[in-house]
Amino acid sequence: MSVEFRSRKPAEYAKIIWRRKWLVILPAIAVATAVAWVVYRLPDVYESSTLIVVKASTLPTSAVPTMGEDTITRQLNNIAQVVTSRSSLEPLVEKYGIYQTERMRGEPMEVIIDKMRKDIRVEVNTRNDITNGFNIIYHGRDPKATQLVTSELASKYINEQTKNSINSTTSARQFFDQQVSQAKEELDVIDNRRGDFMQQNVGNLPSGAASLVGQLTGLREQQKAYISEIGRFQDRRSALGGQLALIKKSTEQVRDEVIENTTDPKTTPAWAQLAARKADLEAQLGRMLTELKPKHPDVLSKQAEVDSVKRSMDEMVSDWKQKIKDKQEKLRDRPDLHVASLEAELRLMDSEIKRGQRTLADIEIQISQLMQRINTVPGVEVDLGKLDREYQTKKAAYDSLLATQQRIALGADAANQQQGESIQVIDSAYLPSQPVAPKRFLLFAMGLGMGLGLGLLLAAVFEAPKLLTIQTGEDATHYTGLPLLATVPNLLTPQEARAIPRRRRLLLAAGVVATIVSIPLLALALRATHVFELFSSGHA
Repeated sequence: MSVEFRSRKPAEYAKIIWRRKWLVILPAIAVATAVAWVVYRLPDVYESSTLIVVKASTLPTSAVPTMGEDTITRQLNNIAQVVTSRSSLEPLVEKYGIYQTERMRGEPMEVIIDKMRKDIRVEVNTRNDITNGFNIIYHGRDPKATQLVTSELASKYINEQTKNSINSTTSARQFFDQQVSQAKEELDVIDNRRGDFMQQNVGNLPSGAASLVGQLTGLREQQKAYISEIGRFQDRRSALGGQLALIKKSTEQVRDEVIENTTDPKTTPAWAQLAARKADLEAQLGRMLTELKPKHPDVLSKQAEVDSVKRSMDEMVSDWKQKIKDKQEKLRDRPDLHVASLEAELRLMDSEIKRGQRTLADIEIQISQLMQRINTVPGVEVDLGKLDREYQTKKAAYDSLLATQQRIALGADAANQQQGESIQVIDSAYLPSQPVAPKRFLLFAMGLGMGLGLGLLLAAVFEAPKLLTIQTGEDATHYTGLPLLATVPNLLTPQEARAIPRRRRLLLAAGVVATIVSIPLLALALRATHVFELFSSGHA
């Protein structure tokens, strides 16, 4: 059957501690003394700080924009990286002779620089979530050196911020100058392309479409007018042609009447006489030829008479024809003013018709050309729209870059003339009069507490096994469950009674000796571990 562990009363624990009081007191004395010795030998650490605030720009924010919260924080972080770099801190170590203890111990410069970084603290001051300044705090062992180092760190911050501001604005200015120049060149290229395109299509631009339509409408009206006019001329010519044909026909009839009115010689008595005489002579000639030879003089004479009559008849016909011809020539040569007027008017109509047709052909060509130009306007408008959009895009980018360039240039000038937003020292680094570390009383209390803790731990190590055994009458009653009737004290011989106090005194003397010996050993161990130097640096 298992029995629960008997909980001890506070009085019982107090008795145990009293019984082991030297086991608690001696370690507490050893540890506290070692800690006190180490703490006493720790160097004093002084603190100096300087307040740096963000100085507002003297120019309006519309001209020079202020830095944002993220920008200030990022800039401070970048400056801190530069200021706390080895190239920046090592000259300070050499200049002011700080960290001599570490240097005498032979610690490398990297370790010393790292320790100095830990001794530097930057605390950002904010108000309404807006960064308006920061404190630079430095812990050092020499008051004057601490003040000087803090002051020089502040100067480095300000110089680095000014340098960064000037460099950044100068770099930004050069960058945007190049960007603006490049954008201007691209804009000029687009503008030249646009100008060349407009010159090549000067008559086909969308802005002239209304004018082209107006010209086309005017040409259409002219075309209609000329078509109507040519129609009138053609009608007039047809009418004149009809009149001229009638007049010419009448003239031909007059000529025919002249022929009819001229007496035909064959109808005259003279022609009849000549015809009768010719017939008689031919009859006589025929009889003579029957009797005489053709070469006979009478035959030849008679033949001559017949030929003479024939010639007379031919002359009469020839004279008749000549008279008709002469009359016709007179009629033909006689000027007919009406016919001449009609012919002149016909020629005028033909000339007007040809002129109108030429003009109409020119109008057709002009209409065709205008139609071609009007038909090319949509394509020109599309291409010109592309160029305009590209130009506007480049123009907007150029204007934006130009505005940014002006702001950057103004910011650069403001930075060079110390007119822009910057940082400046408000509270200079002060000379510390009291050390801020180490907190010796606190460290001593901690050492005493550790010593007491160690003593209690040793007492617990020795007493813990006995807590599981029966030591008192209460233990017997609890673990056996039987009532305690009587207790028997330890029965010692006189020698045992004298030996117990002697053994206790020897153990106490050994404990005192061990305590005395352990004090310097503990102190050396604590110094070797440099534990308390963390507290002396002011970081703990």
